Amino acid sequence: MTVTIAISNQKGGVAKTTTCLSLGACLAERGNSVLLIDLDPQANLTLSLGLQPDQLRRTVCDAFLGNSSLVSVSRESPLFELDLVPANQELAVLDKILYGRPGYEFHLNNRLDAMDECLYDIVLVDCPPSFGTLTLNALTAADLLIIPVQCEYYSAHSLRHIVELVQLVREKTNPRLIYRVLVTMYDRRNRICRLIFEQMQRSLNKVLFQTIIEVDTKLRESPAYGQPITLYAPNTRGTQQYRALAEELMNHERQRP
Repeated sequence: MTVTIAISNQKGGVAKTTTCLSLGACLAERGNSVLLIDLDPQANLTLSLGLQPDQLRRTVCDAFLGNSSLVSVSRESPLFELDLVPANQELAVLDKILYGRPGYEFHLNNRLDAMDECLYDIVLVDCPPSFGTLTLNALTAADLLIIPVQCEYYSAHSLRHIVELVQLVREKTNPRLIYRVLVTMYDRRNRICRLIFEQMQRSLNKVLFQTIIEVDTKLRESPAYGQPITLYAPNTRGTQQYRALAEELMNHERQRP
């Protein structure tokens, strides 16, 4: 059975796309077949794998509009078992086109249901940094929402709004949705960072990943080379931490009823 994971935070700059790509690469490295879906009109995930969004003939938009399947618009990545459904700026228009159509929240869910579940073990969806039609589609289709959060005041404060959004989605379109919080871009030298992390440990203990992702310049460099971090710098701290996250996630999935 395919597990669908959305990665979202309404605040930008929290390593959302980095987490989608790096976690996907580490899951593929463990022998899982992984499909990444870029649902952000900025198309940073697409760029991170060396594709030029403005040169793509077919993207996730074609799948959403019913012209193509997700598999038919997917592209192979440099890493075995890791594929990508790319995006470009057309998604910004699609967000407006879909809104108000009957069942618009279920477009992605329907496309995933139509896909042969033997093709991929895990689907990771990179969401835009806003709550709109595209994010709602991702959360409606997802079994799990991963919320990347920095240990700084504004990022931690925004968590309340995301949790409220999860509750709304549970009530309206997806009662099975659960969420977990991932600390990213953590700087042990920063006192405020440490204090906020301690507060998060107390208040979010049940949903907080034990793995934390620390600041690592290699994570920022790898997209420029069109490679996931497991290929670009396989022995760095960031790579090891995302591998630990992949292991923690898989252990968590095995324990789910």
